[in-house]
Amino acid sequence: MRVALFGKVISSENAACIQRLYDELNRHKISTIIYEPFLHKLKDFIDIPNDVKTFNDNAELKNSADFLFSIGGDGTLLDTITIIQDSGIPVFGINLGRMGFLSSVSKDHIVAAIDKLVNKRFNLDKRTLLRLETTEHIFGKLNYAMNEFTVYKKFPSSMLKIEAFVNDEFLNSYWADGLIIATPTGSTAYSLSSGGPIILPMSQNFVITPIATHNLTVRPVVIPDNSKIKIKIVGRSKEFYVSLDSRTEVTDSDTELIIQREDFMINLVQLDDESYFKTIRDKLMWGLDLRN
Repeated sequence: MRVALFGKVISSENAACIQRLYDELNRHKISTIIYEPFLHKLKDFIDIPNDVKTFNDNAELKNSADFLFSIGGDGTLLDTITIIQDSGIPVFGINLGRMGFLSSVSKDHIVAAIDKLVNKRFNLDKRTLLRLETTEHIFGKLNYAMNEFTVYKKFPSSMLKIEAFVNDEFLNSYWADGLIIATPTGSTAYSLSSGGPIILPMSQNFVITPIATHNLTVRPVVIPDNSKIKIKIVGRSKEFYVSLDSRTEVTDSDTELIIQREDFMINLVQLDDESYFKTIRDKLMWGLDLRN
């Protein structure tokens, strides 16, 4: 088995668990390849060989690993999709952050989790992506997201007028701070905090959720994920932010934004004692009541 290690930051308080992770992989004779920018930070905290193999991009990764370990929080795991791309390499999330919806393995359960991985006690949870298409190619080839697409106002005192079309049929004009188009994975992220519903991962839907809409009767809308969504910004606001997960660019009102389902999916490793409903109960603290 070959494992790639990906992360962005490391702190002294998490150094011991990353060392434990690396040692446990070695104990199982699992070969490792490490994201080079992450390796430079690791060397200050953990004991690691000088000749360890590294990678920097998808081309160096795709034939070198059977799994990719995302070490951090959900934001770190979302960043892995720009490295994984359409390679199909499963992502195994080690949670060193706070919520950990996607990075579900806590640092206290690393040893047990690797044992389950080695003994093939896991399933692959396939997650839908969305793709943004613009004539300006705002995000280049990395024009996809696992959580959400967002348009958001650039200036605090302004409001956007956002026209939305589904399969070329006019849906609504949103007077709001912005608009979110979320995948089922993203339904528990920004969309949820803006009043959107929770959607199960394989439900084959997108949800369109307004952000601080001025018309209080406007509610989130769930649509099939084979729909084509077109977004136009009209009115006085000439510039606004466009985001795909944590990546953000500025564009203007001349840009037409087309959102569709991406052709490939991302595989997340789900251990045999995990489930989506269990994650929701644990992370959102459902049922935390003295009566239970």
